[in-house]
Amino acid sequence: MDKDFEVLDKVIGRIPDFPKKGVLFYDITGILRHPDAFRYTIQRMTEIYKDKHIDAVAGIESRGFIFAAPFAERMGIPFILIRKKGKLPGKTYNCKYNLEYGTAEIEVHCTDITPGQNVLLVDDLLATGGTMKAAENLLEQGGAKVAGVFGVIGLPFLNYEKVLEPYPTTTLVTYNSEKME
Repeated sequence: MDKDFEVLDKVIGRIPDFPKKGVLFYDITGILRHPDAFRYTIQRMTEIYKDKHIDAVAGIESRGFIFAAPFAERMGIPFILIRKKGKLPGKTYNCKYNLEYGTAEIEVHCTDITPGQNVLLVDDLLATGGTMKAAENLLEQGGAKVAGVFGVIGLPFLNYEKVLEPYPTTTLVTYNSEKME
């Protein structure tokens, strides 16, 4: 068992039948209730990306903000907010994407993206990759380059890596089954 899994798995909650019957929800709030686990998560992110050429980090609303903001501060780089439609004033890039039951739309301030900058995308969990793919689209609309995709938790059985190709994806903890254990 690797150290990331060992440290984080014991504080990640599992909620069966949420948000619907048959789904096992992985809850990151346990990481936030345990300062050592939260500190460990941000430290690991810093270790992984310290030698990469990252100009900014973009966090996906809302749980992605929790991890992206302290990471940005620690790395000394800008933090870009990717929000749900209607939450940002001013001119924005936006992207609609499909959800299991309908569609959603996210946006980012046009002024937050600099053409040519390398941006790391961050969220709490990588599952189907749909939201992250839409976030990639936002960055590309502004001329930025996706430097990579990071999620604290990864559910590779939902095929996010295929959806997010060719961008490198990194997670600290992966769960390889959708079974409720």
